[in-house]
Amino acid sequence: MNAHAGAAAGTLRLDHAHVTTHDERDAAGRAARADLTRSSHARYSPAPERDPLGILEQQHRERLPDLVPLRVARMAASPFAFYRGTAALQAADFANEPNTGHFVVSCGDAHISNFGMFSAPNRSLVFDLNDFDEAAFGPWEWDVKRLVTSVVIAARSKGYSPEAARADALGAARGYREFLRGALKRDPVSRYYLRAEVHGGRAFGSATQKAVRQVEKAAAKRTSARAFAKITEVADDGSMHIIEAPPTLTHVSAELEERLSELVDEYRRTVSPDIALLLSQYTATDVARRVVGVGSVGTRCFIVVFTGPNGEPLILQVKQATESVLHEFGGLPPHASAALDPELSALHHGYRVVSNQRILQAASDPFLGYLTVAGRGFYVRQFRDGNASFDIETLKAEPFTDYVTSCGAMLARAHAQSPEAAFIAGYLGGGTAFDEAVVEWAFAYADQSLADYEAFRTAIDAGRFTALDTV
Repeated sequence: MNAHAGAAAGTLRLDHAHVTTHDERDAAGRAARADLTRSSHARYSPAPERDPLGILEQQHRERLPDLVPLRVARMAASPFAFYRGTAALQAADFANEPNTGHFVVSCGDAHISNFGMFSAPNRSLVFDLNDFDEAAFGPWEWDVKRLVTSVVIAARSKGYSPEAARADALGAARGYREFLRGALKRDPVSRYYLRAEVHGGRAFGSATQKAVRQVEKAAAKRTSARAFAKITEVADDGSMHIIEAPPTLTHVSAELEERLSELVDEYRRTVSPDIALLLSQYTATDVARRVVGVGSVGTRCFIVVFTGPNGEPLILQVKQATESVLHEFGGLPPHASAALDPELSALHHGYRVVSNQRILQAASDPFLGYLTVAGRGFYVRQFRDGNASFDIETLKAEPFTDYVTSCGAMLARAHAQSPEAAFIAGYLGGGTAFDEAVVEWAFAYADQSLADYEAFRTAIDAGRFTALDTV
């Protein structure tokens, strides 16, 4: 007699642990309000021993000494530039903040300038998060607070009244809450496919379309071919070489050039087979060190020029991946979500960045990969692939409001990929209690960041930090 007689035909029967349902996570979130009220998120209490300038000095010790003055100069440009470069300071302050203890794959540096437009693999233009250097498995509240604080600081820099700044900050918090709760009405696969297409009005309102068109025009010009024409010249032997522009663009040592082919092979092993085959049609012909960003200045970053069979250019960026500030300064244990290899994630920060970017973005660069150079982790991505950002300073009031609300929504879309998203939705609820609390916190932290900025400028004047004259 068949051993499975009596069982339903075609039914697979397995013993397994209880699968936590969406409703159970949602209920747990609502219940968690009793332990940590939503209004309690309004209180910012700085640690008496906090040392913001000491943290910056600690970061500088791990960076290229000749580039540190450039980083100092870029951070000193404005309170908002300073905030962009101080994710480590805020992570250290977050370590003293209460949170619900429910983690998601988080951006780690979700300020409003770390969102932008770029070309998806199908060549449609999308709006999403675009910086993942600090991405890690951490408290969802940290991303939301960093985002909303950046809205307050940017609004102040634009000369907005406190009431206008508060309204925009509330818009960002509301955008996060409402999008997350709406996304959780979908099944996980549907949430995975959610993306903010720029065309069709899905990403921005009508008031922002003029700004969108300006960014779209800029994105169309940001291609490998245009960058290749701008930064290269014909050498005496007829080959194309990168034109140096110290200190932001300089050639690397002969030793690194000699290893380039070996490093490209290592990188190719981390991409999908279709991209590996595509890359086999290109030859690396030049490499140079390139300075990028504000907070990233001083880390090691390179661009590699590849040439196709008919001289077609392809440029890839190779950027150093350091330990996430959420681990180094926020005190989080260096564990990963269930989606990542825990040992590889802790040991290879290039793997951590690439893997978390693929989780958090609706559509990621197919050229994403990683490699190791001189014992340091790096990640690789396309350079100038139709990516462009909004000019925060020139955005008018209504487009700015629309923009920051969209940033909140895209952060929620990223968090919605993690199982704990249902807990967050339950905790937030349908009202504005958390929105209002996190905005109060953001105003207090914006004051803290401004005080840190002023102390930083004073330290530059006193000679504790050296700033390059030209940024």
